[in-house]
Amino acid sequence: MAAADPMPPAAAKILLAKPAVPAPLDPGFSPLVLAKKQYLKAVAGSTESVEWALPRADGCAHYKLPVFPEDSPDVEASVYLAGVLIQEMIWQRSAKSLLLSGPAKICEALAKEYSPSGMYAFEVSSMPNVCGTPEEPFVVKVVPASELPPAKDMPQVCGKKADGCRLAFDLGKSDIKTVAVKDGEVVYSKETEWDVTNPDPDYHFKAVTDALKLAKETLPKVDAIGGSATGTVGAQNEATWCDIFPNVPPPVYKAKVVDIFQRMAKEVAGDVPLKVINDGEVTALAAVQKLEGKGNIMGISMGSSEGAGYANAEGNLMGWINELCYVKLDLNPEAPTDPWTKGSHRGMSHMYLGQRGATKLAAKAGVKVPENFVYPHPDMCTIKHECHAQCLKMIQKAMEDPALRPSVEQLYVTMGVYLGYALAQYCEFYAIDHVMILGRVSKGDGGDIMLNTAKKVLETEFPECAKMQFHTADDHFKAVGQCIAAAALPSIA
Repeated sequence: MAAADPMPPAAAKILLAKPAVPAPLDPGFSPLVLAKKQYLKAVAGSTESVEWALPRADGCAHYKLPVFPEDSPDVEASVYLAGVLIQEMIWQRSAKSLLLSGPAKICEALAKEYSPSGMYAFEVSSMPNVCGTPEEPFVVKVVPASELPPAKDMPQVCGKKADGCRLAFDLGKSDIKTVAVKDGEVVYSKETEWDVTNPDPDYHFKAVTDALKLAKETLPKVDAIGGSATGTVGAQNEATWCDIFPNVPPPVYKAKVVDIFQRMAKEVAGDVPLKVINDGEVTALAAVQKLEGKGNIMGISMGSSEGAGYANAEGNLMGWINELCYVKLDLNPEAPTDPWTKGSHRGMSHMYLGQRGATKLAAKAGVKVPENFVYPHPDMCTIKHECHAQCLKMIQKAMEDPALRPSVEQLYVTMGVYLGYALAQYCEFYAIDHVMILGRVSKGDGGDIMLNTAKKVLETEFPECAKMQFHTADDHFKAVGQCIAAAALPSIA
């Protein structure tokens, strides 16, 4: 495979950093958050900067980065880091376009990278669908600084009370979680494995409706249905860009997937209120409920991938997409590629903070796994999610073996290092007082080791972030917590 995210020598010289808390099973791990620290020290004497704005339907992101002069041999480090930070902000909030202002050569280089054939072609091709405007291409323009729109956010209020009789679903990349809730109490919950790689939307429709119908049998009636899914969901519950349907052909997706949530609800319960949002947003709302209304909460679900969400000081959503699974964490030139970006990027979060992150470390931790699960076997980017889920079960079982446990613990220490540096990275863009960790990867003793290691990272390298409080719930809540919060989303008249 051709090199993904090629890093120029000047960028490598300035940006590659070794963590003070090392990842025992990943010695090449080079956190982006440390790279930025090193860069800002190196560029401190420069008076030049590049600015950008990322407009979206209900807001705009804005950022300013000091850069090396255009004639400096280190200018490639500025271009590389700016590209990575733009990518990070795109997946935090979404964007219809990229507006650049600053030194001409740097802006030209970034415009080239964010072209349909550039390094960030995946972002360029994805954003129109993410924004629900597939007919409008992602546009890059270089403009005077005075024409850059200011930062703007529009926080959103969602339901937080699960009164009446409700169904809810959480669609992950390896299973369907369903719950039935009666006056705030869970009366039924189940996880059903499914194959998200199936290209037939009728398969997905039947899999979810069958699971919901089983849950429905435990209620006297259905007053509302709430749901969450990976990817982006429109205001009218449209599946605008949901990566749980990755192999459905685009024309079929438009015809049979965009309205799939509305059709599912109607099939199961008729015209009852329905509300479906991104899984990360539900994670944040689950955290708000669990913490009894506290704010500035980052919720992270470590399941098939990384689901993330954020609630502000008032406990409301920001209107961001929070697809942090597509954010780069690791600048190691040998970092893993991934199946979603088709190998065009390295070091993306979903290969670190979900079950694929555990799978790629399993063999190094002494867990006996099939040969094609031993990283960097090329099958690692094509193996189905449910197979990774089975591998995670092998890891968890190995933790119960006294002979294997010491080596398997190093896997969870490594993932804790990933999590700690990721949280420090997120703190630049989110005010985080509390973080709640959910998802099957965080279950059991291994999850405790992971969280304690993440705390150690913050205390050691980022004392300004170490005040954040970590929260978990019992294992059952970790597995279906998002689904329970989703049940409260729709309002009942």
